[in-house]
Amino acid sequence: MAALLEQAGSAVVLTGAGVSVPSGIPDFRSPGTGLWAHVDPMAVAHIDVWRRDPEYFWSFYGQRFHVLGPAEPSGGHRVVAELQPRGLIGPVITQNIDRLHHKGGATDVIEMHGSIAHGECLACGATVEFELLTTRIAAASDGVPRCDCGAPLKPGVVLFGEMLPEEATDRAFELCADADLMVAIGSSLEVHPVAALPAVVLRGGGDLVLVTQGETPYDDVATVKLTGDVAEELQGVLAAL
Repeated sequence: MAALLEQAGSAVVLTGAGVSVPSGIPDFRSPGTGLWAHVDPMAVAHIDVWRRDPEYFWSFYGQRFHVLGPAEPSGGHRVVAELQPRGLIGPVITQNIDRLHHKGGATDVIEMHGSIAHGECLACGATVEFELLTTRIAAASDGVPRCDCGAPLKPGVVLFGEMLPEEATDRAFELCADADLMVAIGSSLEVHPVAALPAVVLRGGGDLVLVTQGETPYDDVATVKLTGDVAEELQGVLAAL
């Protein structure tokens, strides 16, 4: 992987939930421990649930903010951030909403699924930053943070039933079309349209490196796959560089 990074003219990183597991954030689908192991995501994290019953929605999502808010970057986040100023990678495309790439020092992050960094009001268009949003969650008697206009706030993440942000999606596909290397870290590469990004790189003749403990649909076509602890693997690559 170190050699591929040094040789690449244009490398892009794609990260999923696995890069944040060392930070104490559960992934989504691991049996018994994944975020969706004991709940139906369509019943708690769908845009229709937020519209229909914001109190029920925030009874679940408020817990996510409680877990994600104080989390600190893992060694994996910090390695990824260090590769940017060295000129070894370009932007980081992430499926994560936890802000940890920013906290870890990355300077160009494309958040495909939005972020908990803010809340948004769909009634008046206002944006409420993380600190104020969490204060309003804690202060609300029903647990529902509200905008100054009185409408319930929605987390700035892409919920089930919503479209991915067009600008982020377009930019990610354009970057991958020009990339000669993708490093996919901690992602099962099963959730579309993000799961199609490695194929874009491969169609252009680029290489694919996988750093993940689970299986992916791309295992047979990856140039390299590292299957150990994500943070330790990436720290090893940094040492090799």
